[in-house]
Amino acid sequence: MAGTRRKLALIAIAAIFVTLLSQNTLAYYSLIGKATNVVTSGDIQLVIHEYTADGSPFPEEGVYIIPGDIVGKTVVIENVCGHPFYLRVRLVNGIDSQELSAEEVFRVNLNESAWTSREDGCIYYNEILQPGESTPPVFTQVEIVGDKVDQNYIGKTLTLTVTAQAVQSEHNPAQHPWEAAGWPALDGEVTG
Repeated sequence: MAGTRRKLALIAIAAIFVTLLSQNTLAYYSLIGKATNVVTSGDIQLVIHEYTADGSPFPEEGVYIIPGDIVGKTVVIENVCGHPFYLRVRLVNGIDSQELSAEEVFRVNLNESAWTSREDGCIYYNEILQPGESTPPVFTQVEIVGDKVDQNYIGKTLTLTVTAQAVQSEHNPAQHPWEAAGWPALDGEVTG
């Protein structure tokens, strides 16, 4: 009887030890959202706004996350010039200096009623953005895809950089925004 109790006690201690070890593997990563405004033509100017789920500005220092987390992050672009324009954004993802694709790191809930994702890797606003107006959110949350972001990345910084480009819509008719003339080349895009 004493031998059975000793075995149960050892099993219980081993279970506690395994539980403590597994809790240490849930280390935090840091998610940083960086907005980069890219002015592409003439007097066109825009501002990218990033907010948390409660509507406050997304913290510059980022937030701590673990794989599988869903982070409230709303991205809106404002036209701060006197000209209407077509607009597109790109999401650049990475871990510290190692760049990964969106599918490897982040999953966003794209607002498909206002934005269209294209094969060129850009997300186009479906309307012309008028002076003084802001877009509906590009997305409102980011899911950290856990199957790619494993324990090798503990303590690393995951980045989600939103870059935006605009071209004038005046005298630049297009049935769809991606058909407008004047979009700059995507290769070698400067994001700051």
